[in-house]
Amino acid sequence: MAEAGTPSPAIGRLAIVGLGLIGSSIARAARRYGLAREIVAVDTDEAVRDRVRELGIADHVTGDPAEGAAGTDLVVLCVPVGAMGPVAQAMARHLKPGAIVSDVGSVKGSVVAAVQPHLPEGVYLVPGHPIAGTEYSGPDAGFSTLFAGRWCILTPPEGTPDEAAERVRGLWEGMGALVETMSPEHHDLVLAITSHVPHLIAYNIVGTAADLEAVTQSEVIKFSASGFRDFTRIAASDPTMWRDIFLNNRDAVLEMLGRFNEDLAALARAVRWGDGDALHAMFTRTRAIRRSIVALGQDTAAPDFGRPRPAEDAN
Repeated sequence: MAEAGTPSPAIGRLAIVGLGLIGSSIARAARRYGLAREIVAVDTDEAVRDRVRELGIADHVTGDPAEGAAGTDLVVLCVPVGAMGPVAQAMARHLKPGAIVSDVGSVKGSVVAAVQPHLPEGVYLVPGHPIAGTEYSGPDAGFSTLFAGRWCILTPPEGTPDEAAERVRGLWEGMGALVETMSPEHHDLVLAITSHVPHLIAYNIVGTAADLEAVTQSEVIKFSASGFRDFTRIAASDPTMWRDIFLNNRDAVLEMLGRFNEDLAALARAVRWGDGDALHAMFTRTRAIRRSIVALGQDTAAPDFGRPRPAEDAN
């Protein structure tokens, strides 16, 4: 990553639309590592704009997409997937030739379909997806090292100039991310099983537990073990964002959910018929996958997933 104060930033004017967790983290990282000469924050929420000004993470703050787009070299859309088309439409005619539009959405095929038709000739679309985040949202949730050591997937549509893709790659690498490129369709299939279906399962399990609360006299919450506790962390993610993800990646999600249901049925049969060998084989295989994730640096092997120990147990 570049050091703050780099004499010639790779990006002149960087506009970030939507200053939640991801958008505010990009603003912080771009400023910390000197990746843009000027950072423009665009958000329709007046309270968010006021907070961004207080935090001092942007040079210019506006609620007007047209004002945010004017003279911009790179726009990063950090709004829910369902809002990207309308935002792109509002900004498009104000973008200068050679400008690049990117995003951070968890679905890529629908983003290309929603955004690209609005862009004038000479403005290029390079969608992106940083695989990083927390369950928190808002401008105060962001931090400059959110993307360090995490993957960001770029999905430039066919015919996108290499130079445009490389400029977006440079932004993410400058923030410490590891960058991979693939087609939008392949991205959506991969993320359906690695992110979208797990979230769907988490929402469902936590919803089932909520229904049981009356029956168990609040013991589900009181005695939450680590497994259920971790599901609640996933299920606490932004409702609007995840509603849009499932609606915009429904085909891939349903395909992966179908495969999951088949595997779940096989697991249920093993439990029903006392097939210990099948259960042991499954658990051994899944344990190896967990170890691979840790080995790749995508999580920690520390006990309790690296959570701080209670003060009384620290010694």
